[in-house]
Amino acid sequence: MSLTNRILLAMLVGILVGSAINLLRQFIAVDGTLSIVINTYLVEGVFDVIGKIFIASLKLLVVPLVLVSLICGASSLGDSARMGPIAGKTLSLYLLTTALAISVAVFVAVMVGPGTGVDMQASTSFEATPPPPLKEVLVDIFPTNPIQAMAEGKMLQIIVFALLFGWAISHAGEAGRRVASFFRDMEAVVMKMVALLIELAPWGVFTLLARLFSDMGLSAIVDLGAYFATVLVVLIFHALVVYGSLLKLLSGLAPQVLFKKMRGVWAFAFSTASSGATLPITIRTVEKRLGVHNSVAGFTLPLGATINMDGTAIMQGVATVFIAQVYGIDLTLGGYLTVILTATLASIGTAAVPGVGLITLAMVLEQAGLPVEGIALIIGVDRLLDMARTAVNVTGDATVSLIVARSENQLDEAVFLNPNADLNARDSEELPAANTP
Repeated sequence: MSLTNRILLAMLVGILVGSAINLLRQFIAVDGTLSIVINTYLVEGVFDVIGKIFIASLKLLVVPLVLVSLICGASSLGDSARMGPIAGKTLSLYLLTTALAISVAVFVAVMVGPGTGVDMQASTSFEATPPPPLKEVLVDIFPTNPIQAMAEGKMLQIIVFALLFGWAISHAGEAGRRVASFFRDMEAVVMKMVALLIELAPWGVFTLLARLFSDMGLSAIVDLGAYFATVLVVLIFHALVVYGSLLKLLSGLAPQVLFKKMRGVWAFAFSTASSGATLPITIRTVEKRLGVHNSVAGFTLPLGATINMDGTAIMQGVATVFIAQVYGIDLTLGGYLTVILTATLASIGTAAVPGVGLITLAMVLEQAGLPVEGIALIIGVDRLLDMARTAVNVTGDATVSLIVARSENQLDEAVFLNPNADLNARDSEELPAANTP
């Protein structure tokens, strides 16, 4: 069985095992021996420990991978005139897809009316964290201490430093070439670590999902069925139709090839609910399986994991309409436009970690004049939807990377069309060189 199929099987088994444990908990005594074994030793013990170790291992690779990938990419582009156009194309496409995502979400939610006739009282409160001023956000993009930025995982600051450092390498003559060679070797080593972690992925995916569904079960979906289904349908539509159409129109590439090769990345994204934690797997897949050159993938993917949050924008659009309908508040055309603009801008700089969508949703609701307390209505199913929208986010990152690479002649079509590219590769020696066009 291929590695991708093993990961997908682990995901399915994890959901089934977790749901079964959730049902079993309802029929056993809380203080019984069986309950102690299941809750203390299995769920809170084995599943929780292995899942947390797996997530920690993924996060371990994010900062070094982003740093070396961007430095390698910027150093190879810095002495050419293409760095500016690549950055412009990437940012424009990310903003375009996010604006399309929120627009489609608001339109579908208004047509479906998931909150119409719903009479719900929030059982919990939600205290919104006030967003920082725009001035502070812009200033905070530029690091004063790159080491501190890496220690704190501030991705935008790391990206800025890596781009500047890579550009400097390309203009430093012989010294720059020696440093660039060092970072190319570093990238090969980091990719070797990614390959090792991928082999252990099925176990991590299984424990993460079994732990989650043992607590939540599937009953939470029933209570907010219309809202859950609306968000899920728009997420699927955006991933398959919008991304597929953009890929075909702007690059001429076959979307079905992208979707088939992204299955393993989807499993990671669904399990971790974090674009940042999935980034090592996304970079490896886009470079090794889809054929995007490192100079493009090393720039577009770390940036996308930081600013491209289409799935989150979709949730915010549907949630805003849902909350407005539950509270009986009619939004004007200006209100909808405010939601679209705010949600698009809020996606920039959003941390690629689980649950952050609820924080940015608070900002969107405040701008639209809606009660922030309404967030408490959707908290119950947000974790499940967070997993699905993360899969959409990483698909958008890969789509934009392919489009930009094709436009810059930085795509190996032979690798893209090869269905067995990088399948079950266990050693870096079996892979094409990370910086080979």
